[in-house]
Amino acid sequence: MMKVVLFEPEIPFNTGSIGRTCVALDLELILIKPYGFSLDDKTVARSGTRYWQFVKLSEYDSWDDFIETRRPDHDALFLFEEDAERSFYEPTYPDDAYLIFGKESSGLPMDLRTQMQDRMFHVPMRNDRVKSLNLSNVATAVIYQALRGAYV
Repeated sequence: MMKVVLFEPEIPFNTGSIGRTCVALDLELILIKPYGFSLDDKTVARSGTRYWQFVKLSEYDSWDDFIETRRPDHDALFLFEEDAERSFYEPTYPDDAYLIFGKESSGLPMDLRTQMQDRMFHVPMRNDRVKSLNLSNVATAVIYQALRGAYV
């Protein structure tokens, strides 16, 4: 089963919205601490509306905790950053893929980007006036692209 991973999410509305998408598509949502909000925060639930209670949620204290506990196959990891060289349209996503997104203010840590350079992808934008897209919008686009093979 495909999974969505948010590394140190900061904005509760984005997390709630992504959680709602995960419920709609029956995907697990994995959150890596620390967060910029409390999961008890009403804004998370409000963003996920009445669906937050149905999110298949897993939490980890750190990236290392996530890696050590889950032990994902390297080729199942797909990390998304605006400055990655390869487009998110390129890979074929396996059923057990982990779709990994960084925090809204700074993305994924540079050491992780360097370590996982072969697993980095971006969502293309045609107009260079836009530096980045909203995290929940990017996550939704990536999720549907990754699932495309399952629905064709």
